[in-house]
Amino acid sequence: MAASMTGFGRSRAEGQGMEFTIEIKTLNHRFLDVNTRLPRLLSFLEEDIRSLTQGKLNRGRVEIHIVPSSTVGNRVEVQLNKPLAESYISCFRTLSHDYGVKSDIPLSALVDIQDMFLVTEKQQDEALIKEMVLKALEEALDKVKDMRLREGQKLKKDIVMRGNAISTMVEGIESRAPVVVEEYRLKLEGRISELLQTSELDESRFNTEVAYFADRSNITEEIVRLKSHLQQLVEIFVEEGPIGRKLDFLVQEMNREANTIGSKANDLEIINTIVDIKSEIEKIREQVQNIE
Repeated sequence: MAASMTGFGRSRAEGQGMEFTIEIKTLNHRFLDVNTRLPRLLSFLEEDIRSLTQGKLNRGRVEIHIVPSSTVGNRVEVQLNKPLAESYISCFRTLSHDYGVKSDIPLSALVDIQDMFLVTEKQQDEALIKEMVLKALEEALDKVKDMRLREGQKLKKDIVMRGNAISTMVEGIESRAPVVVEEYRLKLEGRISELLQTSELDESRFNTEVAYFADRSNITEEIVRLKSHLQQLVEIFVEEGPIGRKLDFLVQEMNREANTIGSKANDLEIINTIVDIKSEIEKIREQVQNIE
């Protein structure tokens, strides 16, 4: 089934007094390339996020951005370093008692002391955070997949339409091919007759020349192969799983057969039709680059 590699999905993870916004954007890429931008609080989930993404998507550049709400950043605790504070105060009292130093100690004097206050992150339940975030991530990935499938159906419709147009042109070439040989025979016969004038035409030699031309310009095999490729173009779309690489190879083969027909045809009408066919193949190739 055709799926585009372009998609977008967004979801929210809420719980544990926290909230995260998850945004996923996917673009064309030859392989699956997962890139994450996570807050430090969720860094322990990076491998789980990659694993879940790889289970959902097969190909494309995937950009996952998880943004915490402002409340998440407040989940820290500031504690007084009591032993250090008591030690300083004890020293101040000694100075006051033993040396008569005035004991009006301002609060700012204590605040400026290094390590007087300890900043620590509140303990989190990582299992619950993991469950919450991965559930929201799966929801966002499903939205991405839905969008990619919708875009894929549009690509399929366009590609099949162009394939049908090529099939019609190939049928025209197939009908024209026998006429080309007959036209060559008549033209050659006329030229030889003009040159020989009164002399008789060597039928054996003449027929040999016509047969040589017919063999050299025979495009039957190429037409058969091109028609087969066009049939496969339709059949591939009903297959399960990624089909982009198969389509890419098939389009290359279609282009190869079209080139061969154009080089062997020796007929302006067929060559002009091949130019139109190659134009449609190129448009199909551009569309195929976006299919998973």
